[in-house]
Amino acid sequence: MIRIFATFSVACFALALAAAPLSPNIVVILADDYGYGSLGTYGADSALIRTPHLDRLAREGRRFTDAYTPSSVCTPTRYALVTGRYCWRTSLNHGGVANTLDPLLIEPGRPTIASLLKKHGYATGFVGKWHLGYGTAPRVDYTKELKPGPLELGFDYQFAVPQNHNDITRVFVENHRVFGLRSAKLAPVPGKLGLDAPERDDPQTMGDLTKRAVDWLAQRAGQPAPFFLYFAPVAVHELVTPSAEATGTSKAGPYGDFIHDLDRSVGRILAALEKQNALENTLIIFTSDNGGVVNPGGKTGTNQLAMNAGLKINGALRGGKHDIWEGGFKVPFLVRWPGRVPAGTTSNELIGVVDIFATVAAVVGETKLDRTTTASDSVNVLAAFLGQPSAQPLRRDLILQSANGVYAIRSGPWKWIDGVPLAPKGKKAPAATGQKADQFRSRLVNLLDDPAEKSDVAAAHPEIATRLAETLRRHRAQGFSRD
Repeated sequence: MIRIFATFSVACFALALAAAPLSPNIVVILADDYGYGSLGTYGADSALIRTPHLDRLAREGRRFTDAYTPSSVCTPTRYALVTGRYCWRTSLNHGGVANTLDPLLIEPGRPTIASLLKKHGYATGFVGKWHLGYGTAPRVDYTKELKPGPLELGFDYQFAVPQNHNDITRVFVENHRVFGLRSAKLAPVPGKLGLDAPERDDPQTMGDLTKRAVDWLAQRAGQPAPFFLYFAPVAVHELVTPSAEATGTSKAGPYGDFIHDLDRSVGRILAALEKQNALENTLIIFTSDNGGVVNPGGKTGTNQLAMNAGLKINGALRGGKHDIWEGGFKVPFLVRWPGRVPAGTTSNELIGVVDIFATVAAVVGETKLDRTTTASDSVNVLAAFLGQPSAQPLRRDLILQSANGVYAIRSGPWKWIDGVPLAPKGKKAPAATGQKADQFRSRLVNLLDDPAEKSDVAAAHPEIATRLAETLRRHRAQGFSRD
């Protein structure tokens, strides 16, 4: 009787949390190209790299083992996190990324996670890699006001790397302008825009971004409003440029050192929250925008050096960034929220980075989002965060798209790969030849039986292949995929 009552009480407590509006501080950390096997709590060899601060999030929170990005490349995942919508519903429907000079991909009138939280009284800040464009002109002029941008999407503040760690701007953007811009003069510098502004120092960029995030958090101390910080580190994207402090600290070369920079950055965020007594009332979500790079030939080659040393960047998963295979999409996903998220637990619930929007909305009491206008593809998975048992999966299916525009759909143990790539406007579709040819063939995989995705079992299970192909077609044809 005591055990039954205790179980009932826990379930009621979780239900009450899921239903009641709450106002915790919220910090979402989205790492860059950080693979499933690249942190201790997901099996990384501690003799090669150490991630004590990330491991702390898992120890004091919940670790998800079946969490996915909607894309195996940067921009589409960032779009999905901010909007709760699949990026292939936009003009960027072919699986690629926004270029440095592209306009803002998110139309200013679209609800975002920042605008929703701002409506609920939150102070909202963004620091890190943006990669979603600025303005409305076909080509961004970085010597002028960069508007619309994050501030028009609900953020009170931004301090950003415009595209990538190695982008041609070489500058930071603060709010509506290039940080420190002195004039509209451009210098002819190969591989750069030649802006008349302070240039980013690559090994210091992680530290510079982290300091801005910590400073923004410090400004919230003593303020009555809760805060939302979206922090997007540039590690471990190429160029792999570890800081002086991290250089030589791992046994996996510069790539492992850069992982240490990422972990130290997370530690500094945690310390900043502790300093202002905010850590216990802060929901922290850590994940990555796609899987790690495992193909040879990277700009620095440091990922190959790390793999040669024994680091399994994406664990035992097949493939990595850009691919349609699991290594491109399955990512670490950690949630810490003391007193709400059960500490030291693991969940195998299927969830996506796209679900952060609807889940955060549920935290603040918004449980009835209009799927035609708001977070069209985001599912509320708060019950999984809270460890609340569910008779049915919270998410029936999840759509994935590779960098080559190939679609796949996950449902239970099944993964249907469509195999037909989309071509960017004015370009030919990728040829189904060479090393990636296998990704351009339709197949049904049972991931429980075949985690390496080697066997096509469509002939043995034609009804499942047909159902998933039809579900994928229907979700692509309509403007939403959730109930």
